[in-house]
Amino acid sequence: MQSFTVQCAKTVRGDITVPGDKSISHRSIMFGSLATGTTKVTGFLRGEDALATLEAFRAMGIQIDDDGSTITIHGKGLHGLSEPSDVLDCGNSGTSMRLLTGLLAGQGFFSVLTGDKYLRARPMKRVVGPLTKMGARILGRDGGEKAPLAIQGGKLTGIEYTSPVSSAQVKSALMLAGLYAEGTTTIYEPHLSRDHSERMLRHFGAHIESFEGGVRLTGGVDLKAADIAVPADISSAAFFMVAALIVPGSELLIRNVGVNPTRTGILDILKAMGADIALENEREQSGEPVADLRVRHSQLKAIEISGEVVPRAIDEFPVICVAAALAEGTTRVKDAAELRVKETDRIAAMAKNLAKAGVGIVETPDGMEITGAGKLAGCQAESFGDHRIAMSMLVAGLAAGGATTVDDTECIATSFPGFLDLLTEVAVR
Repeated sequence: MQSFTVQCAKTVRGDITVPGDKSISHRSIMFGSLATGTTKVTGFLRGEDALATLEAFRAMGIQIDDDGSTITIHGKGLHGLSEPSDVLDCGNSGTSMRLLTGLLAGQGFFSVLTGDKYLRARPMKRVVGPLTKMGARILGRDGGEKAPLAIQGGKLTGIEYTSPVSSAQVKSALMLAGLYAEGTTTIYEPHLSRDHSERMLRHFGAHIESFEGGVRLTGGVDLKAADIAVPADISSAAFFMVAALIVPGSELLIRNVGVNPTRTGILDILKAMGADIALENEREQSGEPVADLRVRHSQLKAIEISGEVVPRAIDEFPVICVAAALAEGTTRVKDAAELRVKETDRIAAMAKNLAKAGVGIVETPDGMEITGAGKLAGCQAESFGDHRIAMSMLVAGLAAGGATTVDDTECIATSFPGFLDLLTEVAVR
């Protein structure tokens, strides 16, 4: 098991670019494969999660070329996939498994999805349940709650579905099934979750309507190939934003970051805490807003985090916890029960790790209360096999007295290959 140790940094400085957006990279492969014609993708994240999606489509007969800078997808249209000869392995990727479940439900063949031990423990009924209402035939462990999932594709009918959680994975799985369904598929959710699927489906020519509270898609409409430039992932940029904010004298420029409004909860939260973050060179590419982010060290203050901002920052909460650990006062996180069913229980994981670093932290069923420590102690932190927990605790170590060691850091490669090298590059000692 690989571990990594960081020391307190004097400052964090640099002009950097983080890898491509993971959510958009997944979807570029999926929609490009289902479109008729050739789609070229630049900025693709070559992390383990997105590569699991790429390999799944190759296993279903799609030719996908990679010259190191551009991914070229030779799409075969909505009905061009072939039955895979083996089980499709999604690795650690919940996005791959949940979205593929929706897609495969409408195919004319049989398939099986599995993943690593962490993914096989995550809840799948949230997509299996509504897909079954559309006519899907899906079997899985624990009554369809756990993978492996066996899917016998067939005829689907559009439904109206009110999701109890704001989840882009649930919404996207149903939209993918809806492409094959008779009639329209309408999904309502409590708060707007990330809308990369809606934006990209429009980019490929789908008939899709967004409205306050939900989205509606018409089935049976062919997709047409369209090139995609993937922006840098704001979830990956978040680690470096917080690093610059918590280490005195720091200033970072992070280029070409996706600033989709459904993903900028991290910016809203940090700015509410007093962060000095400026958006520069704002523009649009492939239907997604993009900007360069300039981040300077700031004295942060505690706030309450709840309501609609939570789903817009759900992946960034581990590193938000690090910012809260160094803010003045007690930060209260509410309405974030979804954190308990990520790659690990992220509420429990961050509570355990930050307590080791000397932070006063109390878990609640749907969040936590974090009292800023002023100065963190170096500690031996656990990743729990979760890439975002591992990276968050390494960022915390930059502002800690003494060494901070994080175990099992191999998991970082699922979303951010090169993170350790980039962190070492910008942290001045």
